[in-house]
Amino acid sequence: MSIKKLFLLFILIIAASLLSGCQEIEANSVAKASKTCPGKDAKFSIDFFKTNNQGTKNQRGINHVIIFNPKSAELDFKVNVGLSHKLYAKDAKGKLRKQYIPKQFHELITDENAKLNGQLPIAAINADYIDTDDQPQGLNVSRGVEYSGAFKNKRSSFGISGGKLQQRQATIQAGRRKSDILNYNLVGGNGRFYRQGKFKNICQDLGEFACKNATNRSMAAITNKGYVILLVNDSKANSDIELSQVNQELLPDMFDNVLEGIANNNCLGKIQEGILFDGGMSPGLYYNQKTYVENAGSIGSVFLIYKK
Repeated sequence: MSIKKLFLLFILIIAASLLSGCQEIEANSVAKASKTCPGKDAKFSIDFFKTNNQGTKNQRGINHVIIFNPKSAELDFKVNVGLSHKLYAKDAKGKLRKQYIPKQFHELITDENAKLNGQLPIAAINADYIDTDDQPQGLNVSRGVEYSGAFKNKRSSFGISGGKLQQRQATIQAGRRKSDILNYNLVGGNGRFYRQGKFKNICQDLGEFACKNATNRSMAAITNKGYVILLVNDSKANSDIELSQVNQELLPDMFDNVLEGIANNNCLGKIQEGILFDGGMSPGLYYNQKTYVENAGSIGSVFLIYKK
């Protein structure tokens, strides 16, 4: 073989090696990005972490956050309410039984009614307000069965639809949805601070006490990519918290900062809808066999997440 041919062969070998190396680096970069940025991972299902009020992950953060993909094949959902009997039970006449009793967060995530296919949830958040008769006030639907109160058509609710995995979606809306498939798992709330991508400071809507005094918060948000953010901010949480100027209880004008920070840092898209759940003595958050937040108040409803 001539020196010229040997030289060309040498060049080709080097070029092929460089190309292979570049492809490997690119593949590793994509894998790393997917691992650190859930919104870029097609297989992402659910995660828990803590953040400060800028939405930056912080092991001593006050915001306890669950993010998830409603379309994930690994997840399923259910709603539980405080009942003295089995969920979905009917009387002798075939009418749905609704004997409500006061139950706290830990009861609603561990009783028999909290089970789905024999399994307890991997994650949960408190939801609806409760009235003096221990009945949830808003629109609550568990696997297509409704347990609602006087404000079901007036207040907004959060939920995950039924249907095939790729059809499943999160919604926040007042009253029942036009499509029955969307009215599958819903929990009531009150205080909608994002509508169609526009943020509103709802301090005046909440009133002086709820705005500035009862500042431990529980909320849900949906992004334009369909991801869900569940967040509980509570300085009394059962976890290590270091309070600071950027890590404290949230006033309504700060809701967008923390949620947009979480969405941006995790590649989840833009916040489209946001709603408060019951605050004050009610916020609760559970993930992977640990209750991070629980208060002494009775809960109107809880939203439950299961790992298949």
